[in-house]
Amino acid sequence: MSKQPDPLERRIQRGAVAHYEDAIYYDLAYRRRRQDVGFYVELAKAHGGPVLELGVGSGRVALATARAGIEVVGIEAVPAMLAQARSSAERLLPHGARDRLTLRKGDIRRFALGRKFGLITAPFNVFMHLYSRSDVERTLRCVQNHLTPRGRLVFDVIMPDLRAMTRSKGHLYRGPSITHPSTGTHYEYFEAFEYDAVRQVQMVSMVFQNSADPSDTKSSPLSQRQFLPQELEALLHYNGFAIESLWGTFDRKPLTGDCESQILVVKARR
Repeated sequence: MSKQPDPLERRIQRGAVAHYEDAIYYDLAYRRRRQDVGFYVELAKAHGGPVLELGVGSGRVALATARAGIEVVGIEAVPAMLAQARSSAERLLPHGARDRLTLRKGDIRRFALGRKFGLITAPFNVFMHLYSRSDVERTLRCVQNHLTPRGRLVFDVIMPDLRAMTRSKGHLYRGPSITHPSTGTHYEYFEAFEYDAVRQVQMVSMVFQNSADPSDTKSSPLSQRQFLPQELEALLHYNGFAIESLWGTFDRKPLTGDCESQILVVKARR
């Protein structure tokens, strides 16, 4: 008998891409998130180019890196995000900076670019879409194959928040209302949460309700693998890496239980 598809697994995989399919709204939602951009640009300037960015998205970090004079290659799996990054580069970057930016469609778990990088980055929770040990291992193997001997991998993931994981399943939590930049439609915004403790995946349903027509309601899922600090250290260690620096903020303050993010600088173990 053939194995039946796992409905929860299908939901997780749908939540890996759905949030990124409306790239114009994505850019609106995160337009004020700037501290991580400054952090990654300063790293790129300190290391020099080229930089490989995994999960380049709509180009929020990569465009700023190219604008700062550093060559950057970005890999992105979601076509809408890649198209938005290319459009933004055409509109926002001068020709010289545009020439320093290469954008490629690809899966961060399986890529071969035929070159090495002194800095590989995965900003803004990209690794939280690696839902299994094999996903992590394949990604880190690709990183090893593309990292120079003295190169560094730098990435950030959310610090797991037990309060968020225990929110009432199905309850709608109200957020700030939004106006969609493409249509001008005003939406009331809500979020619902569900945590799968076995898979360690936090599933968020983002609900948009038309303020003028409540029957016009849309929902978009987001799935994020939760990584505990000691778990991350073990995964890195047994895949040939060591943590060089670990911070809890983008201005390099120590990691504590109250921090929003874990920011890791990682080197290959020799």
